[in-house]
Amino acid sequence: MFLDTVLARNPQLVDHAVELHRTGRVQPDTYVIDLDAVEANAALLAAEARRWGLGLWPVVKQVGRNPELIRAVARHLPRFAAIDAPEARALRAAGARLGNVGHLVQIPHRALPEVLAWRPEAVTVFDGANARAVSEAAFRLGRVQDILVRIEGAPGLVHPGQEGGVPLGGLAEFAAEVEQLPGVRVAGVTGFPCVECVPGSGQPRPTATFARVREARAVLAARGHTDLKLSAPGVTCAATLPLLAELGATHGEPGHALTGTTPLHAVDRGQPERPAYVYVTEVVHVLADGRPALHGGGFYARSGGETALIPRTGARLAVQRAPAENIDYYRLLAPGDARPGDTAVLAFRTQVFVTRSTVAVVADLAAGSLRLLGRHDALGRPLPEGADGKGTGGP
Repeated sequence: MFLDTVLARNPQLVDHAVELHRTGRVQPDTYVIDLDAVEANAALLAAEARRWGLGLWPVVKQVGRNPELIRAVARHLPRFAAIDAPEARALRAAGARLGNVGHLVQIPHRALPEVLAWRPEAVTVFDGANARAVSEAAFRLGRVQDILVRIEGAPGLVHPGQEGGVPLGGLAEFAAEVEQLPGVRVAGVTGFPCVECVPGSGQPRPTATFARVREARAVLAARGHTDLKLSAPGVTCAATLPLLAELGATHGEPGHALTGTTPLHAVDRGQPERPAYVYVTEVVHVLADGRPALHGGGFYARSGGETALIPRTGARLAVQRAPAENIDYYRLLAPGDARPGDTAVLAFRTQVFVTRSTVAVVADLAAGSLRLLGRHDALGRPLPEGADGKGTGGP
């Protein structure tokens, strides 16, 4: 999906990733991520957001909640969106501040005292029960917590497993209840996805959910709520910020833009964010019919991976599709010039936090003096030095 783009715009990353695997400094099933590219993308997004008068809450689940990357992004975008309580903890441990907490996954009631004590800028709630729970926890802490109201998505746009939200028709009743709660203040609205890309062309467009969210803000404003935020996550990147500003959003939540891997980047190499990661694995066996089998663990079901590069031979072999319900012990390629032990490099859309992969963060690629800053698991926890048989320091 992104292999051509990364080869064209960040070839040093591919070269160094291959060398890391060849020398055993990273094992198969590793995402090698270019910290300098991620930080440059964060700086670009911060500058563009200032230009358009927008706030940005970056998201880091897709890069495995990695602390090295969190700190690099935080130098430019200091407040993050945490999709759930574990991500809030990972952000906190890395020294980052919390922006929107629970924007995809409600904070469980028993985790609220811990999370609210960290003073997030906003907590997203899906219904009255969660608003009451946030109010009770905040009241016990002696404070009032700003909340964003998640608006129920338009039909056909809600991803399975992400259902929920206040129906637009029930918003006035919801607001009347929440306005009586002592521990919360209605600070804005949100929904997901608010922006999507047209299949094939990659052109961004607002969704019907975005229209609902805008209408919801008008309903709340008519009830006297002021300074209302409108967070419009979905394909937040430099190219979509003008659209967010035009439609009245106050915030976006960039995720894949930090690594140059949004759907726009898949079809347009001219997008300003640079691709920042590759997936490195190896051929473990070749079937009798000639199809190479790659060591798996990191093949996200919606990745859109199309080809694998075999650097030893230069072969580009098609990635064969596999059912999402199957465990990715291996991923098969079309027959070609590959043998067991060969390095394979791929670049596709991922969500590292749901994989079994390792994340290796590298820096100084442009200077030609690679630094391997560390290796972490898919949830951002550091791996011991030498766990792969090699150290992590040095060029």
